[in-house]
Amino acid sequence: MPTATTASKSAAPKPAPAPNGDFYQLADLLTAEEKALVKKVRTYMETKVQPVINKYWADDAFPFELLPSFKELGLGGLGFEGYGCAGGSQKLFGFVAMELARTDASFCTFFGVHSGLAMGSIYLDGSEEQKQKWLPAMARWEKIGCFGLTEPLVGSGTSGGLTTTAKREGDTWILNGQKRWIGNAPWCDLSIIWARDLADNQVKGFIVENKSTPGFSVEKIEHKIALKVVQNGQITLKDVRVSEANRLQGGNSFRDTARVLRMTRYMVGWASTGIQMGAYEATLKYAQERLQFGKPIASFQLIQDLLAKMLGNLTACQCLMLRLAQLDDEGKLGDHHAALAKAFCTSKSRETVSWGREVLGGNGIVADYNVARFFADAEALYSYEGTYQMQNLIVGKAITGHGAFL
Repeated sequence: MPTATTASKSAAPKPAPAPNGDFYQLADLLTAEEKALVKKVRTYMETKVQPVINKYWADDAFPFELLPSFKELGLGGLGFEGYGCAGGSQKLFGFVAMELARTDASFCTFFGVHSGLAMGSIYLDGSEEQKQKWLPAMARWEKIGCFGLTEPLVGSGTSGGLTTTAKREGDTWILNGQKRWIGNAPWCDLSIIWARDLADNQVKGFIVENKSTPGFSVEKIEHKIALKVVQNGQITLKDVRVSEANRLQGGNSFRDTARVLRMTRYMVGWASTGIQMGAYEATLKYAQERLQFGKPIASFQLIQDLLAKMLGNLTACQCLMLRLAQLDDEGKLGDHHAALAKAFCTSKSRETVSWGREVLGGNGIVADYNVARFFADAEALYSYEGTYQMQNLIVGKAITGHGAFL
């Protein structure tokens, strides 16, 4: 018969498992070097960003003091080869974006706007001379960019309805119009502006130096409820003169713009998966520590059901995005592939974070517990880089052969 001491030892509760958002161990598919970089990014986000991000989120402010240390991670131009860019596979790019969003979607968006949209526009649509001139400094984060496509009255209709115009006079282009919801715009160094050429009605891209170009102004968008750390702006272009040398030489139609959007929709899929990862892990940790009726709420059936559903959504999105990364690295990624991933992952993200908020009860609406931030930020990802409905129509056209946009 066991002694009282032996019985008490055997009855000691087992330590709770550490929250782990990589349930299918997908990180094992990375190389040793890739794993090291992803781990480095996670450590940075947990030690530098997490301690301060809730305050900045509440204040609608960006943590500029973190920029010097963030630059040292060497992530500028991740996924692009040459020109001082970080290089690496699209799979690595995706895992890094997921890690950034796991702590804060705004920080991930700041990274994606600069390194994906702005640098990507020059990388995909710029001339060799333009790549040599701009990309090395942008890869070092010495010049930070934004991407101006969306307008106050034009969102989904940008392919044929841009109201921002470009008129050529000799070797100069004159731009007039407005852009809205442009991340990084209130403070960055350069903007990629997409405008409709009055001569041929085609969409063309331009590199505009924000701080030294007459007629270029930005107003910060206030009172957002999502991605509050990202500084979004409304850009006004009034007779802005841009040299032909700063026109993206390969950006001559919306088809060229769409090449950039395909890549960034891919990134949003990873970011919305990262939000789910952060929300799931924060929710599980809370459930393990929160006591009700003398027991951790993690021991209750209804809570475990919600946690399992959160993990199911997260894992499904991770697996989908991993396959998308493989298609991208193989040169097989199409607009319809990226559209399906963006629609599915952002939709599931809204569902996942809502379950997390539910588990936290009243604490689920307080920023201090992190889940409220994920809950709000998921709303922005659901809409930006192309709405859920437009993504489904892109997929619909691919699978039926019939366009249903109008």
